[in-house]
Amino acid sequence: MTSIDASLPTVQPGSFLTLHYRLAGPAGDVINTFADKPATLSLGGGQLSPAMEQHLLGLVEGTRTTFDLPAGEAFGERNPDMQQWVAKKLLNQLGDPDERYSVGDVVQFPTPDGQGSYAGAVQQVREDGAVLFDFNHPLAGQPVTFEVELIGIL
Repeated sequence: MTSIDASLPTVQPGSFLTLHYRLAGPAGDVINTFADKPATLSLGGGQLSPAMEQHLLGLVEGTRTTFDLPAGEAFGERNPDMQQWVAKKLLNQLGDPDERYSVGDVVQFPTPDGQGSYAGAVQQVREDGAVLFDFNHPLAGQPVTFEVELIGIL
């Protein structure tokens, strides 16, 4: 039987975390901070999906563990409505008019309020310059391995 040191901080809603983490799907890693500097985030701040945050609740500082989330749990199912054509005229307004897009490119778009951004992956480019973007998370609808090492909890 192992005992938990009650003096160590545990992850609670709203906790500020310093951690290393790795997200991987069937094709391999999408994000991996273990070889670089750790990430800092606030639980509930939107940096991690709610499903992943639920797995962190109650863990103690210093924990290193891995969770296997079934297809669709981490980032929801793939939504075909999240694939949209964007006209060349709008792309020119949002960015560099000389930009050339290729299948697989990931492009950042500003949110309507201008306070943030979201990403879309290029799926197809038409001769008229319009681009089909997929705004689904790259791991939507896929099983996800979530590995985490909690370095600090405030």
